[in-house]
Amino acid sequence: MKKRLSLSLVLVLAFALILTACGGNNGNKGKKASESPAASSSAPATESASPSPSAEAPKDPVEITLSGWGASPEEQALLQQTLDEFQAKNPDVKVKYEVIADQYMDVIKTRLVGGEGPDVFYMDAFEAPKMIESGVLEPLDSYVTDDFDIADFEEPLVNAFKSPDGKSYGFPKDFSTLAMFYNKKMFADAGIAAPPATWEEFLDAAKKLTKDKTVYGFGAAPELARQMYMIKAFGGKLTDENYNAAFATPEAIQGLQLVIDQRVVDKTSGQPSDAGAGWGGEMFGQGKAAMVFEGNWAIPYLNANFPELEYATAELPTVNGQKGTMAFTVAYVMNKASEKKEASWKLISYLTGKEGMKTWTSKGFALPSRKSVSAELGYDKDPLRGALVAGASYATPWQAGPTLPIISTNFNNQFVSAYLGDQKLDAAMATAQETSNKEIKAAK
Repeated sequence: MKKRLSLSLVLVLAFALILTACGGNNGNKGKKASESPAASSSAPATESASPSPSAEAPKDPVEITLSGWGASPEEQALLQQTLDEFQAKNPDVKVKYEVIADQYMDVIKTRLVGGEGPDVFYMDAFEAPKMIESGVLEPLDSYVTDDFDIADFEEPLVNAFKSPDGKSYGFPKDFSTLAMFYNKKMFADAGIAAPPATWEEFLDAAKKLTKDKTVYGFGAAPELARQMYMIKAFGGKLTDENYNAAFATPEAIQGLQLVIDQRVVDKTSGQPSDAGAGWGGEMFGQGKAAMVFEGNWAIPYLNANFPELEYATAELPTVNGQKGTMAFTVAYVMNKASEKKEASWKLISYLTGKEGMKTWTSKGFALPSRKSVSAELGYDKDPLRGALVAGASYATPWQAGPTLPIISTNFNNQFVSAYLGDQKLDAAMATAQETSNKEIKAAK
């Protein structure tokens, strides 16, 4: 009896142990893998295939805003292609691109003041000094790494977005200089074998090419944006160290007088309005000017609107033995108030880096501000664009400190008057300088 009872007790205890073991396994199913003693490489395949509850969920990409002005549909498509390539390589960043069609700078300034500015936006070199001075732009030097290769940029272009103390506030996305566009048939008919290389040769060619008032040897643009390099040709300056107007000096006037004399004395130049044209490219395309000084923007315009026109380009003629031209450039800059600076720099560094810039400038709508990209795309040896690229290393950027808007308005008003022969150049420049400095003082 005792033996039978003992055997029964053993069986009961054994069954209880089996139930306890099964209950323990079921209890572990509700625990995290890190808490479960069964969580090991020997776990069933069906359980190991399931995602661990402790793994972090994928983060949403950081959205940044990019603002710029409008362009042609072809350029907009090219920019979108560049942005798509950036986002494919940087899935952690989403770019919201916004076109500001009208009053671009007014809109940007208003939004910045109101704390609603974009993270990244276009900045023309003309506006850069004033915007840097206002303190709304983020200095970029601390973000730059060695592989960004600042030395690859054309020096005058990258310097256009530096503060007086040398800090960089933007990097140029593209540019254009001015080159001499000339009508090949008119040159051949006049017996001119090669484009003029000096100002003296240029004046001589203009005389041979002028035909009463039906064809001007040169189609001029009598405005400061095209004449600043002429001020520098004999050592003149547009402004002093305090950004007051300083262009009414004998040195500055000596260069500007060459432009006036060609019109008033030689009578071999005219402005577009003299020929019923809206700008130099149209005047040239219509055959009303044998030579004009224009930028890269004129090439697609002439090819589209005057496909039969035979023309070529050359560097601008030297003045006083010096090479000179103007440069027009735009940078990507960062809003100092942006809360997404790391992502914003990723975008800027890609768009102004070698890869992004190659895509953006691949169609020739704009020229790359990086020397290596220009060489890779062949623009430095291009029959039409080579002269524009060559001028980048010695060009004068369209920029002259925060007072340039005031100076430009007064200069243009008086210079056009002198160009038309209504007053002497020295008197016109004295008036423009005096008026500019009064307005600058009043604005302080």
